[in-house]
Amino acid sequence: MQLPTIIFEDDNFLALNKPSGMLTLPDRHDSKLPSLKQWLEARYEKIFIVHRIDKDTSGLIIFAKNAIAHQFLSKQFESRLVEKTYLGLVHGTPSAKEGTYDAPIGEHPVIKGKMAVVRKGKSSVTHYSVLESIGKFSWLQFRIETGRTHQIRVHLANAGHPLVADALYGNAQPIFLSAIKHRFKLSKSEEEERPLLARLALHASTLSFNAPDGKAMTLEAPLPKDLEATLKQLRKWVR
Repeated sequence: MQLPTIIFEDDNFLALNKPSGMLTLPDRHDSKLPSLKQWLEARYEKIFIVHRIDKDTSGLIIFAKNAIAHQFLSKQFESRLVEKTYLGLVHGTPSAKEGTYDAPIGEHPVIKGKMAVVRKGKSSVTHYSVLESIGKFSWLQFRIETGRTHQIRVHLANAGHPLVADALYGNAQPIFLSAIKHRFKLSKSEEEERPLLARLALHASTLSFNAPDGKAMTLEAPLPKDLEATLKQLRKWVR
């Protein structure tokens, strides 16, 4: 598995670019799964969790390095003062170039571990803008006001535009170059084709907040290579 990279660090906190497939916290049911917290605790004396992102989502996440910074940063997340933007590749194209999904989210009535739009769920607001339409797919930017579990994934699936390779809310089907490139030929050195993208196409892109020293900050996590490569090939071959 790809390792996380540190984007920013000072005496109070650090920001990392988390790879897809890595947990934020250890799994109580499967201790073998790698987590960011364990990776950091092997390198730092003390680390404090400020917020989380899904295991299958890549991108920006911050951890505090002391109790005062933890309290300061956590309060901003709890008070919805942090501006959070994500990028994602979805199936289809929303009818409007920009819009808002405002639908309550709660636990799925039947499937454990899954969330859904439910009447008595918690208020959940996701703003989106279509950055690019590429054939059967669209590249979107999201700004979330609330931070419900799987919020973007649930809202997009509910709108009929699930994220690519979302096994829980859409389908797990990867994107293969052979599906988009005419006259595709497998390399002689390969026995079978590797997918361009085989994981949830969602990336936590930027966070804007006040640092514990009072400075206004905006941090950005670069796109992972798999998403970059997928977009490049889609732009090249899809008409």
